[in-house]
Amino acid sequence: GKDKIIFVTKEDHETPSTAELVADDPDDPYEDQGLILPNGDINWNCPCLGGMASGPCGEQFKSAFSCFHYSTEEIKGSDCVDQFRAMQECMQKYPDLYPQEDENEEKSSKDLEATPGEASVDKEEKGSS
Repeated sequence: GKDKIIFVTKEDHETPSTAELVADDPDDPYEDQGLILPNGDINWNCPCLGGMASGPCGEQFKSAFSCFHYSTEEIKGSDCVDQFRAMQECMQKYPDLYPQEDENEEKSSKDLEATPGEASVDKEEKGSS
């Protein structure tokens, strides 16, 4: 694949490198340019998006994020409620891919509040489902 293993000797390290740096093409959309490309477009390949632009809800994410990014409303993104709602509804259909943090926090706090007997019953019920 994409990786190449190179073994070097002690002698290889003793001589100065002859490698030359080549300037990156600032208009190459496939290079890691950050979230916003030099031309102002959104870089959907940016690792900073954590893969949200792909997957079953990628189109809804792109729609909501684009709306927010280009929003000119007084409260930025206030005109994007419908797009964000569609994205959230899609994400709720795939809880394994898009875990809801609020639910996890509630479960943790319930476990802490439960008596030791109740907590073990909860865990047994979860394991059997």
